[in-house]
This record gives sequence, structure tokens and C-alpha cells, in this order.
Amino acid sequence: MFDAKPKPVEIDLARTALIIIDMQNDFLDDNGWFASTRGANVAPLSSIIKKINALSGALRGAGVPVIHINWAVRRDGANLPANVLDKGSDCGAHPGYGDLIDSGRVLVAGEWGAQSVHAVDKRPGDIDVAKHRLTGFRDNELDQILRRLGVTTLLFTGVNLDRCVFATLADGCFNGFDAVLVEDATATVSPPHVTDAILFLIRTLYGFTAQSEDILAQISNTNPKET
Repeated sequence: MFDAKPKPVEIDLARTALIIIDMQNDFLDDNGWFASTRGANVAPLSSIIKKINALSGALRGAGVPVIHINWAVRRDGANLPANVLDKGSDCGAHPGYGDLIDSGRVLVAGEWGAQSVHAVDKRPGDIDVAKHRLTGFRDNELDQILRRLGVTTLLFTGVNLDRCVFATLADGCFNGFDAVLVEDATATVSPPHVTDAILFLIRTLYGFTAQSEDILAQISNTNPKET
């Protein structure tokens, strides 16, 4: 059991997965889409990498699946509805999904922008899932992977908290999964009051929020036979 809000939480590591969302070049790198075309300060997004790596390392050791979910769209955007394309480009005001910028095509599968930043620890046993919406549970195989693994609890990390992280967390809850947001292993470029609102919603309606150090403490205190 570890401390969480609104109440302490006990999880079964044998039925848990770590979800790492959008820790990729187009969001975190200074040459990526967010920084170069949107003028976003991406430094806060990179600041959570150490926390994510500490969690992923400990959880792998406990036999917990580590799943990286990144935007990776078709080059032609053929499966993206108009509302997604419009919001991705500010209704055509900026380059959007699949458009060519100096660093390559924005968030296109197999290209630089869709790849996780090198600082994020990835291992051969990790699972990569491509997404094409704010939520990681639409138009892909994530739900089937989790059910095949027997997972019922999801630990959420990554960026942006109020966008893809929250959308995936909410959708996961709608699909029947239990959710714990790791507060200090998530970040966003949005104003602080947005974070406050998202944390309030998660604690009130969806699941729990916790700190990575409290989760790590539970892992270190767990008998390997229990995992």
C-alpha cells in the first residue's frame, strides 16, 4: 500500500502496467514540432524523464510491463477526422499532423518526431503502441494488449497531462481499467491552473494520484514472490 489522493492505494503488481505517454522528439526536443512551430517551452516536459526512468527500471524488475504510447500517424493522415486535423494545425495556422517541418514530418510513424527521446530508458522487453488520437485507446491495439497481459491497473506517466495523458486515463477508466496518475512523472505546457483542474477531476471521478517515490517504496518492500 502507498500514499495517494484521495486515499491510500494497494495495487497488485502482477496485474499492473506502467504507461508512458508521448515522451517523443516532436514534443520534448528543441527541434521538434512543439518548440519549433508552436513556440512551446518544452523544458518542463523533459524534467520528468528521471522520474519515469526510475519507475520503469523498478517496475521491470518486479515483472511489470512497460508500455510506451506515442503519436505515430499515417503520412497521409487518411484515418484522422477533420476535427483532429484542424486542432493539430490550429485550423491551418501552423504545421500539423503529417506536415513537413525542418526536423521532418510531424508525428509520422517511423520518422524522428514519432520516436521516443533518447533519454527515456527503453528496453527490448518494453511494448510500443502507436496512437492516432489524444487517447491511446482508439484505433489501435492497446486494449487487447492489456487484456492479453491480464492487466487491470494502469500507472500513468508522460505528457501532456491535460491532453493525451488525461484522455488516455479517462478512456482507460471507461474501458474498465483502474487508474493511478503518477503526479511527479507527468507534465504539461499548459498553465498551472489546468493541472489543478485535471488532478481534481482524477481524484474525484476517475482514480488516484500518487508520487513516484511512494510507489517505488512499495515496490522495494514487496517480496518478489508476491509479484
